[in-house]
Amino acid sequence: MVTVDADVTAAPTSRTPGREAGGPTPGRVLAWACLVVIILITLFPFYWMLRTALSNGTTLATAGSSWLPVDFTWGAFRRVLGLATLEEAQAEGGTGSAVDFWVYLRNSVLVAGLITAGQVFFGALAAYAFARMRWPGRDLVFFVLLTALMVPPIFTQLPNFLLMRDLGLVNTYAGLVLPFFFMTPFAVFFLRQFFLGISREIEEAARLDGAGHVRTFFRIIVPMSWGPITTLALLQYVQAWNEYFWPLLVGSERSVRTLTVALGVFRAQTPQGNPDWPGLMAATLIAALPVLLLFIAFGRKIVDSIGFSGIK
Repeated sequence: MVTVDADVTAAPTSRTPGREAGGPTPGRVLAWACLVVIILITLFPFYWMLRTALSNGTTLATAGSSWLPVDFTWGAFRRVLGLATLEEAQAEGGTGSAVDFWVYLRNSVLVAGLITAGQVFFGALAAYAFARMRWPGRDLVFFVLLTALMVPPIFTQLPNFLLMRDLGLVNTYAGLVLPFFFMTPFAVFFLRQFFLGISREIEEAARLDGAGHVRTFFRIIVPMSWGPITTLALLQYVQAWNEYFWPLLVGSERSVRTLTVALGVFRAQTPQGNPDWPGLMAATLIAALPVLLLFIAFGRKIVDSIGFSGIK
């Protein structure tokens, strides 16, 4: 017995100390090194944008390989926000042209907000119908809807443009929003996966209390699904915010021009063919700021909801 006890007590000491305590191992160190490299590669374009935005446009070309801002200045941000005078803008390599940044920002917020509200609302209704209601051909219709995910969006741009033109909605907010306002296959699929996981006993209890489908949806299903609905809203908002080609086709006038299209126009306003790179990078950073703030605030919720809905 004494021999057995000695073996039992000696067994843990034969294990690798680092592996038992969760310490560094060669595989773990290699994984962390790869992760750090990937993070640096991902963040480098953002750093280079910031470095260029904080540089002086007149001297930027003389030190193009510098890792630090060349002749540090906030002039590019002042030009984009309309705070610099014509003389100040031209002295730092700017175009001197007026940039209606706040108008473009308002248009982007309005268009992205309307598209998000419509897609989330109608997508949730459709997802509830596919997940909780029984009707003939439901699975077939859902399969056909999912096949739309495989159609490249570029294929629908021209027919949608012709439709908006015939309806007289070119260069209007309605023309920018309508093709994306109703549900998308991704929104329906995303919410349907979560609705399938909700206990049917809760829904049946609501039926016994006299609740119909509409009341059950708004009083039971929606309050229980705030997490995935919020995640979907964020994803759709970011996608609508970054949309470029459709606003370029339909919203060419300044009154309805979105920020992504305005960045392209801003690049075109260059003296003697020399782009105002600091101004363009500053405008790009400001345009990306709302999306970055959303991800910083709700990034963990987005990852959790996507993982939960994706594996159901």
